[in-house]
Amino acid sequence: MFAAPPPSVIRALPAEHRARLMETAREVSFPQGIRLFEEGGRADRFWIIRTGTVALDMRVPGRRAAVIERLGHNELVGWSWLFAPHIWHLGGEAETPVRAYEFDAASVDALRRDDPALGQAVAEWVGTVVARRLHAARTRLLDLYAPYGAGTSL
Repeated sequence: MFAAPPPSVIRALPAEHRARLMETAREVSFPQGIRLFEEGGRADRFWIIRTGTVALDMRVPGRRAAVIERLGHNELVGWSWLFAPHIWHLGGEAETPVRAYEFDAASVDALRRDDPALGQAVAEWVGTVVARRLHAARTRLLDLYAPYGAGTSL
């Protein structure tokens, strides 16, 4: 188990759930430019970034992939593992060298089944991240493709 779980987990989960979740983590690193996952691929894990930056991108027909959001220190990378059909909705690439905690979705799902309170806490945490990411994606796509950008007034 790691001594200091990332603050994103600390704020979102009660201490007992945090500790149990972190028991399933393993430390990983990715070189700059490596693809962590591809849009449409099987979502079977997630990460919490310790150092570095991960760009989330979306395929755009006839164009290069559009970067939707950049994630850094203590941010959750990947939520598609939690929701059927467990397929990545975006792609992810290490923009810089990345060190992260990696979690296997099957292991976390087993914890969630064994402890419904932990399962509820994880679902609420990930749901909050999803809501924020959807808003960020909408804003970014408006900036990229709307005639006048997202702006503050429509």
